Amino acid sequence: MIRVTVHQAKTTLSKLIQHVLAGEEVVIARGATPVVRLVPLAVEPPQRKFGSLRGKLAVSPRFFEPLPPDELAAWEE
Repeated sequence: MIRVTVHQAKTTLSKLIQHVLAGEEVVIARGATPVVRLVPLAVEPPQRKFGSLRGKLAVSPRFFEPLPPDELAAWEE
């Protein structure tokens, strides 16, 4: 883990970014107190997980009933 002060981070930001992209952890401290951790952005978007809403949604039986004639007519215009 690389630990630097805010001033050091401002002057060596490019090098710190290279370290982070290489897999190292960089912590920026204000005085002796760590306040920020540099992390790389995710390169790939997260994968969708199929079935993640299983059991959380419900469709009422009314959904499958035919539309009332006046609403059906509005869709057919």
